[in-house]
Amino acid sequence: MTKTESTLFVKKMATQLGFDYCGIARAMPLDEDARKLENWLNKGMHGTMKYMENHFELRVDPTKLLPGAKSVISLLMNYYPSEKQKDGTPKISKYAYGQDYHEVIRAKLNELLNLIRSKLGDLQGRGFVDSAPVLERAWAVKSGLGWVGKNGNLINKNNGSFLFIANLIIDLELEYDDPFAKDYCGTCTKCIDACPTDAILENKVVDGSKCISYFTIELKEMLIPDAMKGKFNNWIFGCDICQDVCPWNRFAKPTQEPAFTPIAEILNFSTKDWVEIKEESFKIIFRNSPLKRTKYNGIERNLKFINQY
Repeated sequence: MTKTESTLFVKKMATQLGFDYCGIARAMPLDEDARKLENWLNKGMHGTMKYMENHFELRVDPTKLLPGAKSVISLLMNYYPSEKQKDGTPKISKYAYGQDYHEVIRAKLNELLNLIRSKLGDLQGRGFVDSAPVLERAWAVKSGLGWVGKNGNLINKNNGSFLFIANLIIDLELEYDDPFAKDYCGTCTKCIDACPTDAILENKVVDGSKCISYFTIELKEMLIPDAMKGKFNNWIFGCDICQDVCPWNRFAKPTQEPAFTPIAEILNFSTKDWVEIKEESFKIIFRNSPLKRTKYNGIERNLKFINQY
């Protein structure tokens, strides 16, 4: 197959597997992003997320993740739900309404790689979805899929920001998309103004150590700082405030991926249900959910912190 035919085949297969967008960039070191990441880490904005300090060279150079890498394929998958939680109940971030996206998307990445190999030869490739040292937003921009907003999220002009990002790095040269060159946030500061913990700073910098998602998911200590009291706005797993106020998310459309169908309990649980659930039931109901990351004890801690009981 020609380079053009190979590229079209990759994008066609990505669409067939349920990815909403596919863009491709040449594999190369991300020198500018490396400097930004190093500065962010030096300022301690990753809080207790020490894993962010690991494998720095791998994060900024795909050829160190896959020797001989030629192309970085960026894929977006919409997770915006068709239904929302009841008002006044403890809030769960929308990305966690359904099955764990790591497992869902990882399976699709493996299938995509197998399809590419079956058609284009025995090439080498590695798939990544959020849990490995890849600067996925930078690659999505380089692949022409959107721009990074002031809240640090990738924003797609047609779908907004409720999108999972995945990458497939392969040692095959393909045709490359033009990077997304514009920033359509303009003078809007809705996300900055709405953040209760002042985690969103200037120049598209987010202080992860102040983010509600950090405290409700990443923080493993059982004590949340008193300075955060009264600022969580009922969030007990993640936070969508900066996305909910973003004007570009008026274009968000309900996902077509069955695996992201909301778990019934997330939609229907009352505050009383969340408070009274036992650990055994929690493990059964949320066994395939991202909520298992913070575990029962984490949810219990977060409930107590937002003064639900």
